[in-house]
Amino acid sequence: MLAAMRIENEFNVSTPPDRVYAFLLDVNRVVTCLPGAELSEVVDPSTFKGKVKIKVGPITVAYNGTARIAERDEANRVATLEAEGRETTGPGSARATARMTVLETAGASLVRLETDFMVAGRIANFGRGVMEDVSKRLVAQMADCIKANLEVVEPAPAAAASSEAAASSEAAAPEAQVAAGQAAPSAAPAAPPAAKPVNALSLLFSVIWDRIRRLFRRRR
Repeated sequence: MLAAMRIENEFNVSTPPDRVYAFLLDVNRVVTCLPGAELSEVVDPSTFKGKVKIKVGPITVAYNGTARIAERDEANRVATLEAEGRETTGPGSARATARMTVLETAGASLVRLETDFMVAGRIANFGRGVMEDVSKRLVAQMADCIKANLEVVEPAPAAAASSEAAASSEAAAPEAQVAAGQAAPSAAPAAPPAAKPVNALSLLFSVIWDRIRRLFRRRR
């Protein structure tokens, strides 16, 4: 089965637009905000390879694909991204072209996403309505993550100085232990978090529940 559609999303970020635009084009940072996505290789500054996992009940659909920044307009904060991928364990495929625009709104930012995509395989069975609602929910999750990264209050100078002093005393502690003949404890490196697949089934049920509630509101 094949499905093709256009989906438009937008969200606000309380951060200047230049900073938001730079973040969205930094693949190493923005990939952490894409549910189920994992970066596997940076081919060049504009081309990337990665994986996406989508979980539907007991079935997990995984894609291997390539994305590239096809066009970039720094002055107007507009970029066009093209991506395509294939299922790792099936004949399904996906292709998308997304135009991203970051607008200034009273010192903050409005991010607009216009996406044309085509999917073939099991995911296409969801139908346009459900896929559009699920897309909006995934964009909302991504927006929350972007806000968490960008809408951070800078520490006051006194607080920053206090933090630096605390860091210096912590750094000096191992040296003091070594001088006293004690072995300084070695910290084990933290393992990077694995990308979690998107639970499309729970999103599907929440979409259906929202539609039922809207139906009952109209009947009152």
